Amino acid sequence: MSRKNFFSVLNQEINRIDKAKTSKRFEKIITGFTNERSPKAIIGKKKFQVFNSNDYLGLRHHPALKKAEHQATEIFGAGPGAVRFISGSLKVHRDLEKALAKFHKKNDAMIFSSSFAANLAVLFCLIAGQNKDSLVDSDVIVISDALNHRSIIDGIRVANLPKEQRTIFRHMDPTHLEEVLENNKKIYKRALVVTDGVFSMLGEYQKLREIRTIIDKYDKEYVNGVLLVVDDAHGVGIAGKTGRGIEEIEGVKADVLIGTFGKAFGADGGYVVGSQTIIDYLRESAATYIYSNSIPPGTAAAALKSIEILDKPLGKKLLENSKENVAYFKKQMKKVGYFFAVDSSHPIQPVLIGDPFKTSVLVGKLFKKNIIVTNISFPVVPKGRDEIRVQISAVHTKKDIDQLVKAFKQEK
Repeated sequence: MSRKNFFSVLNQEINRIDKAKTSKRFEKIITGFTNERSPKAIIGKKKFQVFNSNDYLGLRHHPALKKAEHQATEIFGAGPGAVRFISGSLKVHRDLEKALAKFHKKNDAMIFSSSFAANLAVLFCLIAGQNKDSLVDSDVIVISDALNHRSIIDGIRVANLPKEQRTIFRHMDPTHLEEVLENNKKIYKRALVVTDGVFSMLGEYQKLREIRTIIDKYDKEYVNGVLLVVDDAHGVGIAGKTGRGIEEIEGVKADVLIGTFGKAFGADGGYVVGSQTIIDYLRESAATYIYSNSIPPGTAAAALKSIEILDKPLGKKLLENSKENVAYFKKQMKKVGYFFAVDSSHPIQPVLIGDPFKTSVLVGKLFKKNIIVTNISFPVVPKGRDEIRVQISAVHTKKDIDQLVKAFKQEK
């Protein structure tokens, strides 16, 4: 026996994935973008309308972000050089953390290389402590929404709790969450409830106000209370009147909020905001923060500029444009006979197709019309709920949207 046998097993698994039509490695190579209000992606020699980007405000191509990135790179270099506890923190990183804390009205913030890395670290540390000497025990029940993002699922997995200490509550069902908390209040010292703020497949907003009310009710029923952790990667920067995300929409606060710069802020990297106690503890215990480089200084400066823009007239205008574009797209699609998996006001608009083959074929036909969208099928969504996830940007023009709707209509 040799490693060739293992490679054979890997090839069989790759073939299985390909036959299931769930392959993800055949990415389209984008060689650049056009210089216009709504930049088109250049693939080969053709220009494509982009309707599958998380760049909800269209900021990643904004001159102010590019200028800020260039200036910071000139000052600090192309990369951070090392992890922060070894070589120190660059001022641009700390300035960004202070801006985040102010933006979210929290005590402090810390940035990670990605929001996936943030979720892994935050959940592991708040569930199980950092090591065997930690005073943070694992006498905890972890309760997760059934449709939470993979990074949350993996964050819970790496904590390595016994199966009985990991459970889910039905998707967006606060009543079921209350049942779980009630049933476990005499079993565990504490509970940790974790959820997405905005669910990425459907653009749904979590019922955070109801969840917060239930958690506050049961906080005194657990010796060490109940903690609410929210991953609002698809909410911060775009959702709410001023872009403060699910907390602003629902009018309540999470105990720990995780976000990203890689979507509405148009940059890259992840972050967490919370009380000073939470952030101080995470700085001492979060492995993907302590032992992994932070985002490049130029990227941090671009993210910082995005936060500044959001509270200026330009940011307010972009938020208004986003809402108008989403409403316009929904209205026009309904006119030509299409329906949505859910009724959402988020830039994520799930066009319901209902069949995996038809969904895949339609995405291919739209691509031939120089339009990029993404198909989402089982097991990411339930069987029969196959969708094309269209993502509307604040910088899309009415003409862009009309062309997309026309293409859908032609393939009806």
